[in-house]
Amino acid sequence: MFFLLSKILDFVLLPTVWLLVLLVAALVARQPRRKQQWLVAALVAFLLSTNTALVNEALLAWERPPVALAELPKQSDAAVLLTGITGGNKSPHDRVYLGPGADRFTHALWLYRAGRVRRIIISGGSGALAHQGPTEAAELATLLRLAGVPACDLLLEEKSRNTRENALFTKQLLAKYPDIKSLVLITSAFHQRRAMGCFEKVGLRPVAFPAGFRSSDRRLTPAAWLLPSPGAMQEFSVLVHEVAGWLTYRLLGYL
Repeated sequence: MFFLLSKILDFVLLPTVWLLVLLVAALVARQPRRKQQWLVAALVAFLLSTNTALVNEALLAWERPPVALAELPKQSDAAVLLTGITGGNKSPHDRVYLGPGADRFTHALWLYRAGRVRRIIISGGSGALAHQGPTEAAELATLLRLAGVPACDLLLEEKSRNTRENALFTKQLLAKYPDIKSLVLITSAFHQRRAMGCFEKVGLRPVAFPAGFRSSDRRLTPAAWLLPSPGAMQEFSVLVHEVAGWLTYRLLGYL
């Protein structure tokens, strides 16, 4: 039920849905003053959600900052790579398609190749309501093996469908490997806050290693502040979704 409700919430929180609701309200309003108020609200929502500079500032405030390699332990027992970066809705299904946030994968491979982690734990089943075929963890394991990571250094957790389950099922998996004590948690920077909270809640204490940054360095160009951008609305949608997810988890006691 929680999984289904989260999918419904994803839709409700889309800024495009907000704009549509405001415009429909303006259309059906009978009083001219009320119609004008709805239109003004729609315009304000549009300007705020498509402003590249404002959205970037919000992302900079929310995302966990980058972590330099020098700040990591010299070697950790394992990296925990959270999934959510593959796309299963593209044919042919004879390969793995990576989407936004693929830096999670490349950062995990990077740390392994650099000798900073001994193993990689891939945590994630399927985020689809009706899933057929391999899990995301299995797909990413295939890519890592093709990149030269031996199967003996890969551990798969394939049951989780959300961040809380990532933490719970990873802890269950680690019970079988008492030699793994130190962890590096790799997920997107905007998601790192919620992920760390979930892992700490179940008693794990990983080191955060954010990847897949949605924010960029600050730009003082007039275009960033004045020109509406559809890309900014997309980034704003991601941010709103994640903040809502963090608040929901907080209320449910998952953090």
